[in-house]
Amino acid sequence: MRLVQTLALCLALSLSLVAASHHMEGHAQKDEPEPEGHKHELHHGAKLDRCEGMEFDAVAVNEEGFPYFFKGDHLFKGFHGKAELSNETFPELDDHHHLGHVDAAFRMHSEDSPDHHDHQFFFLDTKVFSYYKHKLEKDYPKDISEIFPGIPDHLDAAVECPKPDCTDDTVIFFKGDEIYHFNMKTKKVDEKEFKSMPSCTGAFRYMNHYYCFHGHQFSKFDPVTGEVHGKYPKETRDYFMRCPHFGKKSTDDHIEREQCSRVHLDAITSDDDGSIYAFRGHHFLSITGDKFHSDTIESAFKELHSEVDAVFSYEGHLYMIKDNEVFVYKVGEPHTHLEGYPKPLKEVLGIEGPVDAAFVCADNHIAHVIKGQTVYDVDLKATPRAPVKEGTISHFKKIDAAMCGPKGVTVVIDNHYYQYATPMIMMMGRIMPEQRKVSQELFGCDH
Repeated sequence: MRLVQTLALCLALSLSLVAASHHMEGHAQKDEPEPEGHKHELHHGAKLDRCEGMEFDAVAVNEEGFPYFFKGDHLFKGFHGKAELSNETFPELDDHHHLGHVDAAFRMHSEDSPDHHDHQFFFLDTKVFSYYKHKLEKDYPKDISEIFPGIPDHLDAAVECPKPDCTDDTVIFFKGDEIYHFNMKTKKVDEKEFKSMPSCTGAFRYMNHYYCFHGHQFSKFDPVTGEVHGKYPKETRDYFMRCPHFGKKSTDDHIEREQCSRVHLDAITSDDDGSIYAFRGHHFLSITGDKFHSDTIESAFKELHSEVDAVFSYEGHLYMIKDNEVFVYKVGEPHTHLEGYPKPLKEVLGIEGPVDAAFVCADNHIAHVIKGQTVYDVDLKATPRAPVKEGTISHFKKIDAAMCGPKGVTVVIDNHYYQYATPMIMMMGRIMPEQRKVSQELFGCDH
């Protein structure tokens, strides 16, 4: 009897150990509900793939303007490459605090606070860490309330907003639906309500633009008003993650990836020789006859960086609209950026941005500029140029891109396009044109 009891006890103990082991494995393999104010903590052995899409905990740039993307206890440096443990770069974070996550991060830009200018700040639960030239400053970490009085603990995101983007050098903090503007000069806190913005889990300032990361997506926003203009949200991995298929494979694979992608276009145009230029995120695809070429926008149009709003061709030049600016390039190998540009969109076309699309038809000097459902015509030979409201697009509420070519006007929405014989039919036509696939029928893919 005693032997049977002993065996039963051993069996029960074994089963409990197996159950505990399975429980621990489950915690390592999938996200569990998290305590309020905390983000999911990834195990040191976790393998992260930026190209699968993920929600980042924090995003910031270092002193050289190089972006860091934080996820759990890992860190992605730049737009490509594998994840590494954050404590390999910032070991003091583990010395003072078990580094399971970074709540928020930013690089300070404040001429009014020389002691903090160009320092990196990291927020973990109730503490803030300040680094300068990759070294933790003396007496840090400190309570968040000591350095940023009026700002709550357990933040979701933070981003700097220097003058003149904001009236004074400011830090914008996000927690849930609450937004706090912290004035570095006066230490005053203003609570804001950004109605058109989603709740940010990460935020960062890059190339003078402000990005809110939420889930697998991001939106570009105005730091003062919180307004989101343009075609957002967009997928983070399609714009900020330069994955292996973005240039790491063969040139042919790279071209096919861009050619056959189902990610919507930002802009498209056809030049005087019939070549097509299609823009998507950091990349563009040019098509001349049956020859395809793909490259990054930074390499061919380095002044632009990425995310073009609209492009049109006129007299051997590409007019590229980004936010409220116009960049002009002379078509050639390489494309030549015209001196004096970028210029304000209002000065070049007499219209306020942002715009959704623009095109000019051959042997014509009228730029058709599309904002929402409204089409404005701008006479490019007039001085000064002034937009005239020409009509309304009734078939669609919003389009991604448009161009004019031998077959008429091509309107692109997501991975589909629609063909109109003339701009007038595009605005006045009552019959909905046939829906066609961009990747297959416009770019010649087989899927």
